[in-house]
Amino acid sequence: MHELLKDFRLLPTERLLLDGGDARIALDPSLALNKYGCSPIPDPGVAAFASSTASTISEPSFAAADRLRRRLATNIHNETHEALYTRELNRIRQELLYLCGVSDMHGLEIIFAASGTDLHLIAAQMVAGSELMPTLIIMTESDETGSDVSTALSGQHFSTRSALGFPTIEKTPIGGGNAIEVVTVPVRLANGNPRQPSAVNAEIETLVTGSAKRGQRVLLILIDLSKTGLISPDLGYVSALHRRLPETVDVLVDASQFRMAQSTLRAYLNQGFIVAMTGSKFVTGPAFSGALLIPSSVAVRLRGHRPSAALNLYSARADWPDNWAVAENLANIANFGLLLRWEAALEELRMFRSVPDAQVKSFLKAFADAVQNRLMSDPAFDPLPVSPIVRTPLIDASGWDHIPTIFSFLLYRPGPDHRKVHLSRDQTLQIYQSMQANLANGNGLPLPGLNGKPARLRCQLGQPAACGNRNGIPVSALRLCASARLIVEATSQNGAKASAVIHRALATLDTTALLVKCHNE
Repeated sequence: MHELLKDFRLLPTERLLLDGGDARIALDPSLALNKYGCSPIPDPGVAAFASSTASTISEPSFAAADRLRRRLATNIHNETHEALYTRELNRIRQELLYLCGVSDMHGLEIIFAASGTDLHLIAAQMVAGSELMPTLIIMTESDETGSDVSTALSGQHFSTRSALGFPTIEKTPIGGGNAIEVVTVPVRLANGNPRQPSAVNAEIETLVTGSAKRGQRVLLILIDLSKTGLISPDLGYVSALHRRLPETVDVLVDASQFRMAQSTLRAYLNQGFIVAMTGSKFVTGPAFSGALLIPSSVAVRLRGHRPSAALNLYSARADWPDNWAVAENLANIANFGLLLRWEAALEELRMFRSVPDAQVKSFLKAFADAVQNRLMSDPAFDPLPVSPIVRTPLIDASGWDHIPTIFSFLLYRPGPDHRKVHLSRDQTLQIYQSMQANLANGNGLPLPGLNGKPARLRCQLGQPAACGNRNGIPVSALRLCASARLIVEATSQNGAKASAVIHRALATLDTTALLVKCHNE
């Protein structure tokens, strides 16, 4: 176990923020950044548009986490680590329900975990069947979710260490005998264009009806939104399927991006869908803070279930509601890293919830128009096709969350005969890594400045996401994202800063285009 679980008072806040997660949270010694290119200390000078992957912690969030650490250090004289952790996590549990607008939903439960991948592992173990009748899990392709999600769903370790610091061997069973079969359904064609929803629905229907005939339970994962901004499968189909086969189908909404209004979250829970969310994508809290929201209709059925004892490697007792049977088999330990990261995420969410929806919609519409126009007009970019964000008949499009906040694009380079050729995945990764290198060295790229003076911009985009082939070239998309933090900034001072945020986004695209040009010279 980490030294965190021995005496957190000896560790500074920036060190605690790196504890209680798997190997992905560790810093690269040469860059002082984690796998996602983020630092555990604030970096206000970076143009941060990478929230579809992860964000560096903000100054207000870091201050909130630091205040909590100081309070913990004061109170530890009167309580044990475990009692203190349980009390503070329950406080966060109640505030999260309030900030999500669902605190009045009777019987709604929350399970905390270090990451979205951990949440998928936990959800799968909770519904896992027997070896005689394994549960079928139907998921979207990993390129749109996460490289480790399929591994976690299948009941295998997905890192070299678990969230609680135990060494593990990747892609080996976590143990326990629970049987799961995972099937992946692609949502994009080979050329990267979205598949027709009817084709996706038909493939799922075949899988589900076959399982129903065998008496096999199904966990269908609905992604809202994917890495590149898709909702899949079609919500109308999923809702109808769940109503038609309630004894066969459970639905897990992968809302790890958490790009949804309170009304949308409420609608999912009212449908009886489990929702997995994180505080580290749209909300922009530091990486590794997850929560599984379980509506009462599902909680009643799962509360007495005892999944694999191997969850001891991933969950502490206080991470679960105290009336669940599984909690009895979990160690009573404190994950203060998870606690501080959620406190930081809640600080971002508090500020975001203070912005009226009308202002959120107004800014996001202006942001989307500016970014989409820029992507369409620059010969270095090829915007990735996405379907409109439609959640009917679940809920109408009156909320801010029907406006795109993830803008994915491929990169072009000049080819023979003045033709444009897509950059390959390796070439796109080199562009992304060049941006990350500028973050690490703190210098940035020289760009045209005001009044002829040179300027430098350090910027961050979402990691490249693989999305098929173009003319035989495997390609990946970079992603520029709006986030809760950017919305709060843009709507401050009566919206006076909106133009500055949009200008910074366009300057980030200028930086990307410049890197493409330099790459080709």
